[in-house]
Amino acid sequence: MNKSDAYRDAGVDLDAAETAQKKVARLARSTFNENVGTDIGTFGGIYKFPAEFGNLLVASTDGVGTKIKVAAAAGIYNTVGRDLVNHCVNDILTLGAKPLFFLDYIGHSDLDPERIASIVEGLSIACRENGLALIGGETAQMPGTYKPGDFDLVGTIVGSIFEDKVIDGSRIEPGNKLIALVSNGLQTNGYSLARKALIDSGKYRLDDTPNKLGGLSVGEALLAIHPSYLKPIELIRSIDAVTGMAHITGGGIPGNLIRILPSGCAAKIDVTNIIMPPIFKLILGEVDASIEEMYHVFNMGAGYIVSISEDLISSVLSKLAEHSIGACLCGEIIKGERSVILEGIA
Repeated sequence: MNKSDAYRDAGVDLDAAETAQKKVARLARSTFNENVGTDIGTFGGIYKFPAEFGNLLVASTDGVGTKIKVAAAAGIYNTVGRDLVNHCVNDILTLGAKPLFFLDYIGHSDLDPERIASIVEGLSIACRENGLALIGGETAQMPGTYKPGDFDLVGTIVGSIFEDKVIDGSRIEPGNKLIALVSNGLQTNGYSLARKALIDSGKYRLDDTPNKLGGLSVGEALLAIHPSYLKPIELIRSIDAVTGMAHITGGGIPGNLIRILPSGCAAKIDVTNIIMPPIFKLILGEVDASIEEMYHVFNMGAGYIVSISEDLISSVLSKLAEHSIGACLCGEIIKGERSVILEGIA
């Protein structure tokens, strides 16, 4: 028995890993630009810092959570990479940062090279769409850590911004208006509860098409790709109207919007102005949770909330409508203790 056979018997296939690495390298190279200074396969990735984009670096790390369980059950692996990149782009976007480069980590037990390549395909698509370079990452086969068929997907993003252009919520003041950029579903949060209510309970299969979903299957609704809000925000930042931004992830509107509120400011949200995607209505009908709890777990249709100077709100909404970007006026900033007040919950 040679060393390769011994390692294969222990659960790690070196030949399959090498095949996956070659496919991953080709996909990653498709995202490269003139600032990338190393090829895939080196011990580190070099990226030439573009001084014209800022003098500060902004970084964030995140994962896709248990949405990967839905993807694995559906046998669809080329969407979660897009979810991950878009999620990370949105996170640093709240500070106004331009995304520069991305690194990923895929941990698994026994994924074949084609599935790994499908995951990276999604990463590379979203990187190109957001102007990012995928300059490196790690794929680790660990059969003792992950169960057969399981995998994990994590990414780190780095962007940049000029110090005097940082958007941190400090400019938010009473009278500012709040707009919500619409979501298309769960995005990347709340899947443990959604899976328990719909799938693990045995009430639905992924290929079921309940009437509430308007022709979509349960799997399609759950795997809807987390959108990037980079282009809409770049569009309205040209008006210089933005005073603060929140990416609505785990914790819902209350748990995320409060993170950007300065002292003396509260946010009042009228949820009746926000269109709730059908998947939330399906979950609400099956889960043992109140509508109030749902708003503290899910985005409920508001994927991203932006605070806008009152005198420029009409210009912002017109600009978004002109480019067919789903958005709505959903609330305002008022004087008060730092808090998020939800109104209109039936």
